[in-house]
Amino acid sequence: MSATDADAELSATQSAILAAYAELIEEVGTDDVSFRVIALRAGVGERTVFRHYPTRVDLLLATSAWIERTAFTRPECESIFDVPIAIREAMAAYDRRPELAYVVAETSMRGVNGAEPAPYREAFSALLRHEVPSLGENERQQIVAALCHLDSAATWVAMRRQLGMSGRDIADAATWAAEAILDPIRDRAEGSRAI
Repeated sequence: MSATDADAELSATQSAILAAYAELIEEVGTDDVSFRVIALRAGVGERTVFRHYPTRVDLLLATSAWIERTAFTRPECESIFDVPIAIREAMAAYDRRPELAYVVAETSMRGVNGAEPAPYREAFSALLRHEVPSLGENERQQIVAALCHLDSAATWVAMRRQLGMSGRDIADAATWAAEAILDPIRDRAEGSRAI
């Protein structure tokens, strides 16, 4: 399901609730926000919030998927060799909105946020098939898996928390790693993109 399809399935009320909760997460975190405060911010009744999201976990998971689709969207890459730049931009976006990045990372690492765990997997695979058709399926899967791992809020959080890296250093490291993955196949690319 695409982001547009997923958003079309949400009612205006649900979108208002998720947007309100995302705003509150950025202001005060996830723990200190009651359903009453979310309802007030969204302009709906508290029961309405419960009707759509019966538990705090339901609300958090839906909000995480919504955040990923709305706050951290980006245009599709035209070439697999543009992915490092897209990853750099994603890391910068996470750094601009760290509280939201933490929510997306925490829920996606548990594999339960309702969003596609590797949203660009199919696009990366299609680009590789088109631009580097000589890759075997196993090699293509390995490259896609590595790029998907780098292209995630979880990677940003791990570098921030575990390594204490700054936003700029995270973006540089993720971009460098993506380039290192793609450099060995550049000479195998077909067409004018081959370098």
